[in-house]
Amino acid sequence: MKILFLHGWQSVPGGVKPGYLAQHGHTLLNPALDDDDFTAAVATAQAVFDRERPDVIVGSSRGGAVAMNLDSGATPRVLLCPAWKRWGTATTVGAATRILHSRADGVIPFADSEELVRRSRLSPSALVEVGADHRLADPEPLQAMLRACEALANC
Repeated sequence: MKILFLHGWQSVPGGVKPGYLAQHGHTLLNPALDDDDFTAAVATAQAVFDRERPDVIVGSSRGGAVAMNLDSGATPRVLLCPAWKRWGTATTVGAATRILHSRADGVIPFADSEELVRRSRLSPSALVEVGADHRLADPEPLQAMLRACEALANC
């Protein structure tokens, strides 16, 4: 499966989460996104999406907001603690979306993801409570991310 992974603010390509997906046999597209210019970050991600046509888009924190602002049609999305209220203009997501978030997230409130589910009219099961912090880099959230990608790609 080809996955477009969009990293968070002040993060870089090649971190734990995209590495985990690659270790499980998936092809990763992991562009460097501009931290200072959200529009430029979206343009970079859009160019990769248009060129590569990934099976799934994963966005972590600010990368989740980038993912929400892409013109990507019905491509499934997995959003990790998405920072949608801080960046971009998108306020809803499509049906083929899973959101992973920790109630203990000290950066992006869990309530933001609950609101996104309500606004998008998703099933409550689209929001998966997992992990012990914002990073979601421990085994349980990494496994949940992998499962969500694989399940959505097979819909």
